[in-house]
Amino acid sequence: MASLETMLRGDVVVEIADLTRALIDHEAVADLVAHVLEAERAAPAEVGLRFVGERTMRGLNDEHRGVNAVTDVLSFPLETPGEWTAAADGERPPRLLGDIVVCPRRAARQATGDDIPVAFELGVLLVHGVLHLLGWEHNAAPGPMALRQAELLQSFDWSRLVRA
Repeated sequence: MASLETMLRGDVVVEIADLTRALIDHEAVADLVAHVLEAERAAPAEVGLRFVGERTMRGLNDEHRGVNAVTDVLSFPLETPGEWTAAADGERPPRLLGDIVVCPRRAARQATGDDIPVAFELGVLLVHGVLHLLGWEHNAAPGPMALRQAELLQSFDWSRLVRA
């Protein structure tokens, strides 16, 4: 039941590969990714997004982070923040930011455990993944990134992310 969609939102291209049966609204997901990139003044840009099952996520987490456990979101930036520049004519070509991988089943478990809506948890993970592509880190000081995530989610209707 895999689906592949390419969605254009203004200056933002979001390519979504959904390898799950989760009831995710891809239109709303593309809207959220574009919302974050525009708010961070990172458009024009292209982002790849994959929704995967727990087995795939465990394998990716083990391969890329050396952690043999299912995680909720992984980000794979293609550029180092600040590396790209405008073309000679002043136009900004789309930045190929990278890929985000999300495990909806893990997100649902976390949401249930924290007694929050699954759509909200999914929104947190998507914003988190996009911010990592843009160079945000939370290892030393999680506060600024968590605050920015909250601001971005507050200004978006995250309830649309999951179909009823």
